[in-house]
Amino acid sequence: MSAKKSLDRLFKSSLKRIIFAGLMILILGIVLSCQKKEEAALLKIGLPEEPKSLNLWLASDGNSRKILSQIYQPLYTRDPKTLKIIPWLAQKDPVFNKEDLSYTIKLRVAKWSDGTDFTSGDVVFTRKLLLDFKIPGYASKWNVIKKLDAIDEHTLIFYLKEPSAIFLSRVLTTPIVSKKEWEQIAAKAKKTEKPLRTLQNHIIEKPLGTGPFMLAEYKKGAYVYMKKNPYFFGTGKKIGNYILGPYVDSILFKIYGTSDVAILALKKGDIDMFWWEIQPGYIKDLKTQPSIEVFLNEKSALYYMGFNLRKPPFDDKILRQAIATLIDKEFILTRILQNYGSPMHSIIPSGNTFWYNPDVRRYGVGVKDEDRFKTAHEMLKKAGYTWDKEPMISENGIVEGQGIRLPDGKPMDNFVILTPPADYDPKRAFAGMMIQEWLRKIGMPAFARPMSFNSLLDRVKGKHDFDAFILGYGKLDLDPDYLRTFFYSENDKPRGWNMSGYTNPNFDRIAKKQLSVSDEEQRKELIWEMQAILMEDIPYIPLYNPHILEAVFKDRFNGWVEKVDGIGNIWSLCMVKKNN
Repeated sequence: MSAKKSLDRLFKSSLKRIIFAGLMILILGIVLSCQKKEEAALLKIGLPEEPKSLNLWLASDGNSRKILSQIYQPLYTRDPKTLKIIPWLAQKDPVFNKEDLSYTIKLRVAKWSDGTDFTSGDVVFTRKLLLDFKIPGYASKWNVIKKLDAIDEHTLIFYLKEPSAIFLSRVLTTPIVSKKEWEQIAAKAKKTEKPLRTLQNHIIEKPLGTGPFMLAEYKKGAYVYMKKNPYFFGTGKKIGNYILGPYVDSILFKIYGTSDVAILALKKGDIDMFWWEIQPGYIKDLKTQPSIEVFLNEKSALYYMGFNLRKPPFDDKILRQAIATLIDKEFILTRILQNYGSPMHSIIPSGNTFWYNPDVRRYGVGVKDEDRFKTAHEMLKKAGYTWDKEPMISENGIVEGQGIRLPDGKPMDNFVILTPPADYDPKRAFAGMMIQEWLRKIGMPAFARPMSFNSLLDRVKGKHDFDAFILGYGKLDLDPDYLRTFFYSENDKPRGWNMSGYTNPNFDRIAKKQLSVSDEEQRKELIWEMQAILMEDIPYIPLYNPHILEAVFKDRFNGWVEKVDGIGNIWSLCMVKKNN
């Protein structure tokens, strides 16, 4: 064999070994890569519906807010346990100067999700954007600011036009946006015929944020995929007694059309959490599943019966008080809410402990049907109401009255209690039916009528063409200034928040006064007085506050943070960890 052939054979043999080794390294790399992906902490969360928009200025629905709350962050937020306002993007509590009515705020060192610096300039720009475009829900709150100075990259001074009790809770909790991202978008929108509409319709594909997660991919109708933001300012820091992560690498928000499908996916372990309020009917089955954990928390919510005080018969306070007396809230709690909730006796939920007044007037609490009926009957009779056939209590129970007449002798006309339909909210629909029956026992010609939600709102809030209604606020702000919003007489206008047409000069005076009181204890006294007035005048009858029921697949992750309004919150997503 020649030397040349020997060298060729040796070369080919070496080449085969090199190729084989290379293939083995490649295969090993793929295996290790797959193992690494499997080990990566991917949290899977179910959403009930598609987010309507990822443009912060248009997104008003809950599913959009869930995504955007992980991206855009405020200067201050609420501690999940104490509910107190605490620094978030801000470094510490604001320093108040009473003489010039100013607040000095120091910012944390933070970055946007593209690695650029977050500075005072971004806050100044956000304010300008809100006011220039009169962005609904934000501009009216920021109008209290007379001037905003950026002293340096991390120091701001807010000068107010007048004292404001809601400056911390409503203004400083506004999400801040990047000047770099929005400056050119805003400049182009200003040149159009409808600047606000143009701004809101701008498609945001990769929003810049300072939050724990950043948008990686969005496939409409299927999922939203978010990755951990490597520049999140909170990572490793102790905020609100939590050492923040996030401790997961990414989140996959999967979109489901119905609760049935989502809950089946949860039971199978296809998702780790269903971020939606679970109806009580599912809970019994979920509690039997060894891999499911159910969470029950109070809501900051108000479900109530409202009246049209602009016309008879509900312009009469005594009639409203009698109706409040007849309503059996315990029945609503046990039969309709299946004990997953609590009866409400004030406009402010009892879970909002600091602001809740437990000493307001209560109607029909802790008494039997006959006693409630007797009390309401006596109230109406004393006020001049009469009947063609007077209601009474016999040995066999309550005998219904007939032909109730108003104090002026005129028959009470049939009146309608508008409710959402049962497929939209069975609790409110069934509550309306029960209230109808309780009122009929005393002779009132009440008729509960389900109506599509948008049509109901148009009748009540837009046209003021209604008698009574049952509605709810599923997520009230923890600051109680909504008492003023809902019942201030100047808000009694088409599309205004004073839907009942309530007018009380004394209430208006206190409502306006509390808005400018910065001392919490002094303001609390006023808020308590406002609640007492409302429960005497009873423009709304607070009915119930349902618990928020949520469930997780517990085999993979733990560390969910419970608070008012449940475990679906930014604290949970900063604290959830893979099981050991």
